[in-house]
Amino acid sequence: MAIKKELLEILVCPLCKVAVQLTPDESGLKCPQCRRVYPIRDGIPTMIVDEARVESE
Repeated sequence: MAIKKELLEILVCPLCKVAVQLTPDESGLKCPQCRRVYPIRDGIPTMIVDEARVESE
């Protein structure tokens, strides 16, 4: 299930307050500043810092 464009345009990282970007496989939303990836479950982004994973690059 894809995220609506309107929702993606307003979502920001709860830690950095920077706009997030959809990952290439569309399974998460990535913050370009802190590199946290927030999971998308059943089409709903889980914007909780403790549930995000940090990518190395």
